[in-house]
Amino acid sequence: MLNRNWWIAAALIGAVSLAIVAGNASPESSESVLTQKAQVVAVFPHDPQSFSQGLVVEGETIYEGTGKYGASALRKIDLTSGTVIGEVPLDQQFFGEGITIFGNRIYQLTWKERACLVYEKETLKFLGTYQYAGEGWGLTDDEKYLYMSDGSSTLQVLDPRTMKVVKRLPVKDGRRRIEKLNELEFVDGEIYANIWYADEIARIDPKTGKVLGWIDCSSIFPIRDRPDREHVLNGIAYDPETKRLFVTGKYWPKLYEIKVKP
Repeated sequence: MLNRNWWIAAALIGAVSLAIVAGNASPESSESVLTQKAQVVAVFPHDPQSFSQGLVVEGETIYEGTGKYGASALRKIDLTSGTVIGEVPLDQQFFGEGITIFGNRIYQLTWKERACLVYEKETLKFLGTYQYAGEGWGLTDDEKYLYMSDGSSTLQVLDPRTMKVVKRLPVKDGRRRIEKLNELEFVDGEIYANIWYADEIARIDPKTGKVLGWIDCSSIFPIRDRPDREHVLNGIAYDPETKRLFVTGKYWPKLYEIKVKP
């Protein structure tokens, strides 16, 4: 009974979480933090064996970093068909995490190994490794700096040439710190962040760390339809040329193009 009904408890927790977020506007401001609904506009294949940790899109190509020891990889995928057109398995000592494309290179974090793996974008040729402090979870960039999450409420702003910390950015909704920040993506000057075990995306001001709003993704692949609690929302990709926004999750069978209702 516990295995069959895990999603009921998860759904109740998610509802309570959303209620807390909606009612947690900063007491120092009269502004309320807006929660918007995500609407699916197109559906694409996604490998249901892929423990998605990082997602990037360029035109009709998806780049995905996957996790789990012994199963982590960097993949280049055709968006429409879901066909893997290039793949680099990680050594078994590495648990793959978030990725970003910086110039003509792909940066891929690892969880506890403190190693950022760097590849040539077109060929996926391995170029080398940078070291950094702490755990690596999500990764994105603003074309000048890298932004890394580590599961806490603080983003680290890093020099891409050294992986040294330039700045630390506490993320807050009002006075409440937002914990478990995970996969990251820059979207029109904002940072979009998955929250581990939540069906919501935080929209973050990259200068102040203030939460500007929330995107409710609970109807995309409802909890009740997932086999277990590990099938969480995780993966955000945005193409600034076409203004297309995509999301997926760990072991999700589909990748979704979405738009956000005003």
